[in-house]
Amino acid sequence: MDIRKLQRAVVDALEDVKAQNIKVFNTTEQTSLFDRVVIASGTSNRQTRALASSVEDKARELGVKVIAREGDDTGEWVLVDLGDIVVHIMQPVIREYYNLEEIWGARPVRMKLGADAPKATAATATKASATSTKASTSASTTSTRARKVKSTVK
Repeated sequence: MDIRKLQRAVVDALEDVKAQNIKVFNTTEQTSLFDRVVIASGTSNRQTRALASSVEDKARELGVKVIAREGDDTGEWVLVDLGDIVVHIMQPVIREYYNLEEIWGARPVRMKLGADAPKATAATATKASATSTKASTSASTTSTRARKVKSTVK
């Protein structure tokens, strides 16, 4: 499978379960063992495990063999080895401590995150602006009425 398609699938799988601070690094000049390292954060043991499961499921859908998965026992750092890509899913404190970005971060891969997020069109932006203006005007009118009622009650 094409490495770009696989890395896109991995990032999409991580985004599906709300991974934070996703980084992708090209490691072809550092090691011949794998081509990419993906590092992402999860906020709890349960989320790191869910993120790893999401990556595994997406890989299997694409016919990619999952070579190994480790770290489920504690869930603080779960590793998914897909051969060409190694995915590290870590809780923020663990990620900060081990700082894998320093080891593998020489060649970051630029990717659009949130690729499946709906794009705002001019019509959507105009509608949102109109709704915001209408709500603001309504709140202002309500506030003015409330001041009038208070002054009448005194």
